Amino acid sequence: MEILLLCLAAFGAGFIDSIVGGGGLIQFPALMIVLPQYPVVTLLASNKLVSIFGTGFSAYRFSKHMEFNREVLVPCLIGAFIFAITGAMTVTVVPNDFLRPIFTAFLFLIFIITIISKTFGLIDHDPNIQIPLWKPLILGCVAGFYDGFFGPGTGSLLIIGFVGLLGMTFVQGSAYAKMVNLSTNVGALILFSFKTKFLFSYVIPMAIFNMLGAYFGVKLALLKGNGFVRILLRLVVFSTILKLGYDSLLFE
Repeated sequence: MEILLLCLAAFGAGFIDSIVGGGGLIQFPALMIVLPQYPVVTLLASNKLVSIFGTGFSAYRFSKHMEFNREVLVPCLIGAFIFAITGAMTVTVVPNDFLRPIFTAFLFLIFIITIISKTFGLIDHDPNIQIPLWKPLILGCVAGFYDGFFGPGTGSLLIIGFVGLLGMTFVQGSAYAKMVNLSTNVGALILFSFKTKFLFSYVIPMAIFNMLGAYFGVKLALLKGNGFVRILLRLVVFSTILKLGYDSLLFE
């Protein structure tokens, strides 16, 4: 019964995460509820390992349908990888409730922008416009630190960054976000591997269902397009705001 519940959660997480991120809002709470006998750090590590399979599969699926700009992707990947480790190390010495209200307010501002702007994420940028190196680098550093420090909603944060900062459409932003999120997950996983063990008896079947969810998620995102991704992104960002807000009250 435990495996069945966790596999269903992994499928849902893979599906949502492949489109707009935020799969951790489903998968990690499920692990906490179903396996309360294990340390939180063990569940966090196992959750990251499962997510890597789904995120990697999503990135592969998106790469079959669009080309990635290496001048944008590479600096973002490097910044995300380094700062994911930095964020994970920081959380061991600085309580994350210190920065949680700041990130909550930041996400709420982004949520308002997606509602006010009618063209946000629906119009592609001019491919002839050169994107400065600092933009993808800063985006990768911020998202990587956030992922290592908090986790939930990193994919959504990346999509909004690619759309708002680099002028991509939602579908393009989702594809790039999968590549970068894979980097942050690997960075955090390296750190976790020195601190705890992985629950492989749960990870392996969950990973299969996570990839299965990712398969259908990417297929739907490419089929439905930017308007669909925009609506789903709002729901996930709002859910992330509620999650962080609840955590802020809980740990006061």
